Amino acid sequence: MGFLKDFKSFLLKGDIINLATAVIVGGAFGKIVTSFTNDVLMPPIGLLLGKVNFTDLKFQLTEATVNEAGEAIAPVTINYGSFVQTVIDFIIIGFCIFMVLKAYERSQKKEEAAAPAPPAGPTQEELLAEIRDLLKK
Repeated sequence: MGFLKDFKSFLLKGDIINLATAVIVGGAFGKIVTSFTNDVLMPPIGLLLGKVNFTDLKFQLTEATVNEAGEAIAPVTINYGSFVQTVIDFIIIGFCIFMVLKAYERSQKKEEAAAPAPPAGPTQEELLAEIRDLLKK
């Protein structure tokens, strides 16, 4: 019973819930960036590079063939165009995360700087000197 209780408290901690939320939002953000790259960013780049569709860029290792049963066998290809789009996705996501972390760091520094320092009171030596002076009177 102790294992289940520990597991339940682990799952209900705020950190785990925040992590789960971040994973869900991150997955959705990844889809948005992929759509942005494939549907908005890459077509104009392909147009500028000579009307190239990046998903069609590939290096063909073998020709398409037909086996003895008459079934077509697709050629073996290295799809480097899809790889280029995936790398661009990664760079965009990395840049966005970098910008969010920089903004977070700046907000943390402002909060630290904005916190007022506690008023400096007299030191122990000053208090003792004041007591000594009062006792002399």
